[in-house]
Amino acid sequence: MTFVVTENCIKCKFTDCVDVCPVDCFHVGPNFLVIDPDECIDCTLCEPECPAEAIFSEDELPEGQEQFIELNAELAKSWPVISEVIEPLDDAKEWDGKPGKLALLEK
Repeated sequence: MTFVVTENCIKCKFTDCVDVCPVDCFHVGPNFLVIDPDECIDCTLCEPECPAEAIFSEDELPEGQEQFIELNAELAKSWPVISEVIEPLDDAKEWDGKPGKLALLEK
């Protein structure tokens, strides 16, 4: 089992989760974070730290978010590791909770 960053992270990119990760399994892109499933140790520390509530166990993904399992694995291969907190995107709070953001993902 691994944890997965889902759609609500898109255009928010809060990094509170990165700060608590003991194995640096987060990778950062232009407007989204992903978790490397090969590095995640299922410690559960990141899930409660996400202000956007965008991190879930792959076994407990909300309906319609299953595609993010593969998306996290794919993007983790090409995006750099992030291990320190950075400022969220300027309009992150405005995008938090808005549905249908997958088309806005910048790779």
